[in-house]
Amino acid sequence: MESRTCYSLMTAGMLALCGCATAAEPGPAADAQPLQARATFGPVAGGEANAAILVRDPGGPAHGHVVAATGLGGLEVYDLSGERLGATPAGEVVALDVSYDVAIGDGEATLVAAVDSTSNHLRLFSMQGAELVEVGARAIPLGFAAEGICLFRNPLDSALYAFVVGDGGEVDQQILYATADGKLDARQVRRISVPSPLKQCVADGRGQVYASEETVGIWRFDADPEADVSATLVDTPRLGHIEEEVGGLALHDGGEGSRWLLASDASAGRINVYDRDRDDAYAGSFAVAATGGDAAIDEPGPLFASNRAFDPGFPNGLLLVTDEDGAGFKAVSIAGVATALGLAPGAAAAAETAAPRMPAVTALVETVPAGSYGDAADDPAIWANPDDPAASLVVATDKKAGLYVYDMQGKVVQFLPDGKMNNVDLREGFELGGERVVLVTASNRTDDSIAIYRLDTANRRLVDVADGVQPTGFGDPYGLCMYRSARDGAMYVFVNGDDTGKRQWHLVDAGNGRVRADPVREMTFDSQTEGCVADDDSGVLYVNEEDVAMWRMPAEPDGGDPRTAVQRVADNPAIRDDLEGVGIYHLGDGRGYVVVSSQGNDTYAVYRLEGGQEYLGSFAVVADPVRGIDGISETDGLEVTSRNLGPGFEHGAMIAQDGRNVMPVENQNYKYVPWESIARALGLEMR
Repeated sequence: MESRTCYSLMTAGMLALCGCATAAEPGPAADAQPLQARATFGPVAGGEANAAILVRDPGGPAHGHVVAATGLGGLEVYDLSGERLGATPAGEVVALDVSYDVAIGDGEATLVAAVDSTSNHLRLFSMQGAELVEVGARAIPLGFAAEGICLFRNPLDSALYAFVVGDGGEVDQQILYATADGKLDARQVRRISVPSPLKQCVADGRGQVYASEETVGIWRFDADPEADVSATLVDTPRLGHIEEEVGGLALHDGGEGSRWLLASDASAGRINVYDRDRDDAYAGSFAVAATGGDAAIDEPGPLFASNRAFDPGFPNGLLLVTDEDGAGFKAVSIAGVATALGLAPGAAAAAETAAPRMPAVTALVETVPAGSYGDAADDPAIWANPDDPAASLVVATDKKAGLYVYDMQGKVVQFLPDGKMNNVDLREGFELGGERVVLVTASNRTDDSIAIYRLDTANRRLVDVADGVQPTGFGDPYGLCMYRSARDGAMYVFVNGDDTGKRQWHLVDAGNGRVRADPVREMTFDSQTEGCVADDDSGVLYVNEEDVAMWRMPAEPDGGDPRTAVQRVADNPAIRDDLEGVGIYHLGDGRGYVVVSSQGNDTYAVYRLEGGQEYLGSFAVVADPVRGIDGISETDGLEVTSRNLGPGFEHGAMIAQDGRNVMPVENQNYKYVPWESIARALGLEMR
């Protein structure tokens, strides 16, 4: 019989999200197998053993140093024989972790990150042989009583993050970055909270973080700051294999079939092992006895594992166990753990961090956040000012409140609280009262209508020009895009609803400075559509059927219903439903690119506009810690232009909705990405 236990991981300013892991029938684990430590470090001179890590030495696989956090004794350094080599003052260190090949100045360093509880701040050191040299640009304040730290290298763009967990249940994620003067600094990305104290965390190269909430259990959640903040409970006291409290955590990666999570079941005096390749299923427990003795560590504290081979006693790596009562640390052989529990230790020094999956770019500008909470921002449109590109404008929706007009610095120029505007588009050159104007339309879900505006480019304002309410006939209008016919100059708008229908209207001058929408065409799809864009030059309409494909079909009202799949979701593993926003980058002469939001994996797919419209690659938008602009995730709407939008955007831009706006956590907004960055990342052309 199995039971499923579910708790909530609460996030600051966000809804609680929850995942559940299958737990075994309640009851204590089997008797722990006793394992004798093969090496001892300490007792420490400071008399207080808080945590220890093993730092590899580039001199060879058998070389390294143990760095120990010793409270007010700072950081002590030992060689692998257990000889104490020295100490570095670092306040009162309670936790530490290590990362390799970290870019600092003109080179790379082995980074040791330490939590100084004297004033609760983060300190950063470079390990140079047996010496620790402080490389932090400043003492980085945390603002809470910290207990543990773990470092995570994002496989997408190699950005380095620090997770710091605290006594008040905090999980603080900071991005670490190099400064111009050859130091390292950090910027908070997001804050997650649980109800009770956290002891330690560990992060793997596949994007998972584990955190131990002492009296609740072990949580697993996604390390990517742009991912959903949801947590799975791996194990829990009383209902699982933890007696009362969980303490330290460590990860062993011996390759496929030999990836473990190790957790200190402190009150039971044992260490539990979980199989990460089987959804963290419990695999057994063991106790740690002193070298040459029978007495086991009563309450094993923080843990650290290395899969590096250290001959002769550690052919598959080692586990460092904090012995707080003994004021030192015990090293257990991973091979010994595997033998005791009937597991495969795997290969020593197996790679944990994957290579970047795809090209990554950063945004140059972000807008002021939308005024509405939750899922609010959705879709942008771009007006390029031909006389002064820097004075170009972005019109964007708040689907709970209205329309924004932003400038090229992301500041609000105008907000119209005219209804729940979902999608927006614009076209230049509409004949209204004998004058050519920029016409803007939006799907208004408040009264299920087509909202119609004139963009007053001189005064940088939207002016309502709808000839009364223009009904869509949909119970909930979603996607919208506009089209101007190259055949006769007529202007149209497409809108789809919350079912399978899509309709086309002809936009006409109704007199008295007003615009009317006359229905001209009905279309039907097999499932939900939203994102669409029309290529005015070729007369082609692109429609994203969210879970199925991006389709191309005639944009003219007499074009009928034939459609061709540019690409189906099932045919390309690099894209993942939902397919959402879509835009076109024009190079001229019918050439260019179609850019699509692959919402399911927070990336953007690029297709050739002309010819066979082959897939050219995907890119992600990641954080720029220097500017303080986070990446883009869960994108609904986007727009692309090849026109000059001013400094930084001379070759055009992609402007996209950011579904999770972090660094810090705020309401959703829009990010401006230079096309030049995208072009260089994927080897594309620029106009």
